[in-house]
Amino acid sequence: MTTTTTESAAQRPVPEPDEGSQRFFDGAKEGDLMLRQCGDCGAWLHPQAAICSECLGENIDWAQASGLGTVFSFGVMHRVYHPGFIHDVPYNLAIIELDEGPRINTNLVNVDNSEIKVGMHVRATFEEQPGGVVLPKFEPA
Repeated sequence: MTTTTTESAAQRPVPEPDEGSQRFFDGAKEGDLMLRQCGDCGAWLHPQAAICSECLGENIDWAQASGLGTVFSFGVMHRVYHPGFIHDVPYNLAIIELDEGPRINTNLVNVDNSEIKVGMHVRATFEEQPGGVVLPKFEPA
């Protein structure tokens, strides 16, 4: 997966799906959170996994995750590190530990930054970005 910016420097960077990530983004367009799962031991893996981190198996395929998890960690950004986010400051960055086990980097939506807590139960929601790419975000469950 690569990240590009569109013509204006003030636009957000948007991921470009590649061969390895296409199913993740296709699932998001359908409202499904897709992860990799080991066909040998059943372990749930990060979407970029090429081999199983549990059994080292290579029998990896895509599977639909529940979309449920908890806030493992988060931070609130008060500085503009990219001009595409100037209108979002302050915004949050969160690490969600999915019920299946893997952790995913994302943003929390539909919650005030002051109300975010480690351990908060969340569920996936999907947000369309410029160019039609849909990204999973999380909101309180």
